[in-house]
Amino acid sequence: MNFATLIAVLALAVILFLAVRYIYREKKKGTTCIGCPYAGSCQKYKEGITCQTDISGSKAE
Repeated sequence: MNFATLIAVLALAVILFLAVRYIYREKKKGTTCIGCPYAGSCQKYKEGITCQTDISGSKAE
């Protein structure tokens, strides 16, 4: 493995680590729709429904 490949692999590992850490911290805070700017104020969130399900409880298409 040459030096450039090693740097690329390390960079990808750091990016992956930071993404997983962000998701973990958001889930620990109780955020259900990570990445949604309106997650804390939308009606579905207040009713305990995630962004992936609709009001009836079935998966959204």
